[in-house]
Amino acid sequence: MSLPALPWKPTLALKLSTLTVFIALATAAWRPDLWAWALAALCINRAILVVAGLIPRSTLLGANIIRLPQTAARRGEVAITIDDGPNPDVTPHVLDILDEYQAKATFFCIGELAMRYPELCREIVKRGHLIENHTHTHNRLFSLFLPYQMRRDIESSQRALTEICGRTPRFFRPTAGLRNPELGPLLARQGLMLCNWSKRGFDTLRHDPAQVLARLTRDLKAGDILLLHDGSAGRCADGTPLILKVLPSLLDTLKRAKLHPVTLDAALPPAAHNVTLSASCATFPAADPPATNRRCANESNAT
Repeated sequence: MSLPALPWKPTLALKLSTLTVFIALATAAWRPDLWAWALAALCINRAILVVAGLIPRSTLLGANIIRLPQTAARRGEVAITIDDGPNPDVTPHVLDILDEYQAKATFFCIGELAMRYPELCREIVKRGHLIENHTHTHNRLFSLFLPYQMRRDIESSQRALTEICGRTPRFFRPTAGLRNPELGPLLARQGLMLCNWSKRGFDTLRHDPAQVLARLTRDLKAGDILLLHDGSAGRCADGTPLILKVLPSLLDTLKRAKLHPVTLDAALPPAAHNVTLSASCATFPAADPPATNRRCANESNAT
């Protein structure tokens, strides 16, 4: 089942970019001797868009959820998002840890892996967690894809995840959070919202659980969206997947701070779907953290 299309309008940055292209081409046509200046303007314009797409938390290219809305933050909610799975060697242990703490998470799954391990995806859903779209192939060059390539990849993952889980994903996260200007309108037509994160531990690159935990819990606030990985997971010195060492400590930290991990659907119910994307950018101001949050973050940084 496909989702209804969402309204989309270009950001001010995209409007200025289009105007720059028009002025540069018009100048080159009117004054051919200025073609070099026009070409330089086009190159600089494109470079700015490329850089914006390389910043996962940027909203220059369009709506981008990097925090939960204030209503969720006031309830003391945070979202733990887990990328690049499912992984049969790691994901079942992650589910057991979440069960132990009675915590909920959102798994951004790769379509091809979901097709390879459909029962594991169904187990994720059965335990009350959410599965969302993290591309079909997880191609490292996704942000360089042409529009038709992006559309085909996103649609393939949507079909696979919907068939396996019995629910159509509402949120999309590109490979490494990177994108280009064409992604926004493509997602809107498919009823998807772009969702990245406010905090990440770089657990695919690091090997020290304490360092990853410190990054995730520094200045931790209600409304944060946290990023970990069950697929592509880094390993500790003893070979243990990093997430299995970090997640219990993270959940303990959240408990002491009186913060509640919820799924993205719980924090952003479908009724708020249209309102969120049609805003100029889907970021939400952070709620003022209670003193317990600040104290807890300081304790974590000290470890």
